[in-house]
Amino acid sequence: MNHIAVKNNERLSLTSIPRSDYERFLEHNTALLDDSANHCVTYFGVPEDGKIKLICGIANDNEHNIYLSCAEINRTEILPSFSKHHLAFQVFERELHENFGINFSDHPWLKPVRFAFDRADKDSCIEYYPFYQSDSVELHEVGVGPIHAGIIEPGHFRFICNGEQILHLEIQLGFQHRGIERLFLEKKTLLQRTTLAESIAGDTVAGHTTAFVNLWEALCGFQADDELRFTRTLALELERIAVHTGDLSAICTDIGYQLGNAVFGRLRTPIINFFQQWCGNRLAKGLIRAGNNHFPFDKELGIALKNMLDQYKPDFNEICQKTFRQPSVLSRLEKTGVVSWEQAGSIGAVGMAARASGSERDIRKTHPHDKYINLGHQPVIKHHGDVYSRVQVRKAEIIQSIGYIRDLLMHLPAESREKKELGSPAANSIVISLTEGWRGEICHCAITDQQGALRHYKIKDPSIHNWVALALAVRNNEISDFPVCNKSFNLSYSGHDL
Repeated sequence: MNHIAVKNNERLSLTSIPRSDYERFLEHNTALLDDSANHCVTYFGVPEDGKIKLICGIANDNEHNIYLSCAEINRTEILPSFSKHHLAFQVFERELHENFGINFSDHPWLKPVRFAFDRADKDSCIEYYPFYQSDSVELHEVGVGPIHAGIIEPGHFRFICNGEQILHLEIQLGFQHRGIERLFLEKKTLLQRTTLAESIAGDTVAGHTTAFVNLWEALCGFQADDELRFTRTLALELERIAVHTGDLSAICTDIGYQLGNAVFGRLRTPIINFFQQWCGNRLAKGLIRAGNNHFPFDKELGIALKNMLDQYKPDFNEICQKTFRQPSVLSRLEKTGVVSWEQAGSIGAVGMAARASGSERDIRKTHPHDKYINLGHQPVIKHHGDVYSRVQVRKAEIIQSIGYIRDLLMHLPAESREKKELGSPAANSIVISLTEGWRGEICHCAITDQQGALRHYKIKDPSIHNWVALALAVRNNEISDFPVCNKSFNLSYSGHDL
């Protein structure tokens, strides 16, 4: 067997991962992706004795397993690429090239991903990013950014257009590489590392922090009790409602529908205000902790949350009816920004973007954790892959999340009276933790050394898969449709620029 199968949040001895030569490693993992039930959740390199140890994790959605395999290579080798066989590997191999100087003989798009401060080639500068160009006199280029019109982080979008029609979009990120993965190794206390996890993407505090604490507890052999699992699941679903609602507001802004913008925006406020009431922070910072819960959820909070949702839902349903019956709204959303099922599969799209194109990929069902193990989650699936499908997924997931929260509130956990010691991470171990953030699949992976200290920490935000989906979505659309296409994905700059 060329791999070992593990479950989400299962600790494994590092030496138990089967090691093979690179050719067999390539053949095995690319063959796994021939099955549409499999997709790559992580693929990275770890320096080891002057060489690079490549570790690949392929998740199977039917068997609920993650297949781990590894190979050892020299930095100077020129290797055949996984990406030639499956485009979904392209960003992982570009990162390997940037971080370690590994070269691939047949990679289709071997360009920098982040311009990391510790990149292998210091002469590779963001100012000289090698954009795709066309010399046709009939075409013109349009550059947007990197200074953003709003308040989010910088990113540059380079369009090639024929008149108003977009023929090609290339997206350049990496302007503010923060080195968060390196900081996980440099910071030594659990609180510091938890704070880092909360800061990976400001709109996904619950998603990334849950991945981190589940991973850390698995490393320590700690079993989370019902109260901890309740807190994490409730926070994830509240975060989903809040961001989806805010995104519906922003989409209405981009098509000039001010009533929708105002009402959806107003409805987001009580959701994030409830986080403030619960833990003192509107983004849920401070709420989720490994092995501990500083903000127990009591009956009074349950009553407040139920009353808030009782007021939210009818207003939400009413504004949805008004918005999505407007011909002027539908004309801007339907058949705009289409990503087909085949395209989503080829690039390894995840989360809401994948489900709007007919994919059932959802960690809450395929690799459940915390209370999702008992919720029996069924993903919301749409099939047209356009902006309207992504809007409909948001709308349906909000209603679904409200249902999950009401179910959770009917079974409030008792506050844990006996506090268990968290313990220390096991030595020479690896854990992969997957969560389904509101944007999609989040993956954290940690490796410990012989003393149990963190040796390597790898983070994957769903945006790293889905930026290519945005570039595909805008092709053959008018450039005036780019804002609403962009917002229909709402990808993360900071989550990408780790």
